[in-house]
Amino acid sequence: MPKAPRISPARKAAFDVLWQIERERAYSSVVLPREEEKLSEKDRRLCHEITLGVLRKCAYLDRMIAGLAGKKKLDLAVLIALRIGLYQLIFLNRVPDYSAINESVNLVVRAKKMSARGFVNAILRRAVREKPQLSYANELERVSVETSHPEWLIRRWEAQFGMERAFALARSNNVSPLITFRDVNAADEIERLSTAVTRCKFASGCYTVHEFSDEIRELAQAGLIYLQDEASQLVASTIKLEPRMLFSDVCAAPGGKTTAVALRSPGSLIVSGDIHLERVRQIGRTAELQKLDGVNQVQYDAETALPFADGTFDVVLVDAPCTGTGTIRHNPEIVLFLNPEVFAAISAKQLNMLRNASKTVKSGGRLIYSTCSLEFEENERICERFLASNDEFEVLGPDVDDRFLTEEGFARTFPDRDDMDGFFIAHFTRK
Repeated sequence: MPKAPRISPARKAAFDVLWQIERERAYSSVVLPREEEKLSEKDRRLCHEITLGVLRKCAYLDRMIAGLAGKKKLDLAVLIALRIGLYQLIFLNRVPDYSAINESVNLVVRAKKMSARGFVNAILRRAVREKPQLSYANELERVSVETSHPEWLIRRWEAQFGMERAFALARSNNVSPLITFRDVNAADEIERLSTAVTRCKFASGCYTVHEFSDEIRELAQAGLIYLQDEASQLVASTIKLEPRMLFSDVCAAPGGKTTAVALRSPGSLIVSGDIHLERVRQIGRTAELQKLDGVNQVQYDAETALPFADGTFDVVLVDAPCTGTGTIRHNPEIVLFLNPEVFAAISAKQLNMLRNASKTVKSGGRLIYSTCSLEFEENERICERFLASNDEFEVLGPDVDDRFLTEEGFARTFPDRDDMDGFFIAHFTRK
């Protein structure tokens, strides 16, 4: 039996994650941590860099490969191995050329594509020898290819925000974000961290670090901190509960906003729901890890009538499922899955959920709608359509810094401007 090819654990894991993303439409935020758990800290860093780097530069790498290999249709395993090798050759100066090439060759052997060994070796060696440069017809094409954002998406953002911001959004999405977390019960431990910690400006109890060290990992695994972008924390920070108030988090999994609210609201009753049983259990695990009582979990489909009487809750949050275009910097594979047809279907679902949830709000109570999407159809348009058929609700501006407020009385965050994910927040009060 031939010996298995020698490949570093980091590159094996990166290949496996990228394979799952392409074949199973998996999300890097789910599969990457699972693979990284098996690695040393050094290998984790390389795996993380290669995986997210390949995703962020996918269109650029593919155009480079096409220029080197012609229009030959490539097997997926061969394409992924070439992307991994080429990414290291172009963007990771600390990796020796021979290492990037040899391990990509070994990756196709591991994938049982023996006949592709010579091809992969030749393409990568040619890239080193010729150092090819790409040319572009215009600036839109350049930004699209270099950031791996499809032109149609950049044009959508141009229509909504102007070309300058559209380009800035695409570019900011391709910059690796800082590690952001929420303090659960780790004030002393945070002070003692060996890595530099920065307190965030807008969300209380929010911090950033440059690297996901073993110290940070251990604090997160112990439930002493919770990894959560500042924009997501900002949504929860706008929710103020008095003791004995009833709060419903309608699309709550994995429990980040639920537990953020619970942490600041002792004595309140919190009911968190989601459609799938495993996701409901995940909410419970998140609350239990953070040692939070009073977080109750219920399984239901928010697109149908909620299992609560009308007027049950003082505050209801609908953090609706969305396209996630505000989180591309954390989840670059989103642009691989996205197409222009998805917005109509997702916005219909969002409006349905908001209408159903609104029935459970008490008179004088508050309804909050949020998404991690940049798109008008999923945000302002949903609110317009909701208010048009629900005159018992009116807009009540969320309690956030003025920089986030819009003319309509909503709040928006932008990755390029605010160095956080792109979120939308709307508050309504029931008359």
